[in-house]
Amino acid sequence: MPNWQPNIITFLCNWCTYGAADLAGVSRLEYPPYIKIIRVPCSGRISPKFILGAFREGADGVWISGCHPGDCHYIEGNYYARRKFALMKNLLEHMGLEPGRLHFSWISSAEGPKFADVAWDVCRSVEALGPSAKMVRQRAAQISQNQIL
Repeated sequence: MPNWQPNIITFLCNWCTYGAADLAGVSRLEYPPYIKIIRVPCSGRISPKFILGAFREGADGVWISGCHPGDCHYIEGNYYARRKFALMKNLLEHMGLEPGRLHFSWISSAEGPKFADVAWDVCRSVEALGPSAKMVRQRAAQISQNQIL
């Protein structure tokens, strides 16, 4: 697919990584235009349902980023997030989703260049895998219909 661009949903902590994204933009650092940012109060508030829902609705990749462990605005939110993410990554791999489709990072609000670098790394990883066909409602229906024909 020569013109295909991945659909990447990002959940960014309001206090740290969202600030880093803003700093990257203000500093005119380039990062991929096809990531869709969703601002959340804390990475610890991200439900596994959000991740599953993003993949179900057609996301080719999901990236979650928050404060560095120990620097959470809500004290322990990123510790809860880290535990959830480890379990979620294992669950998705068990379900057959490629490991390179789900990414986690810790970026503080002062790390604009790191945000841009990680954004490019996430996008390259998802681009290398191609469009996701697992768990996607519309694509799964198209694949099964093509198998009947």
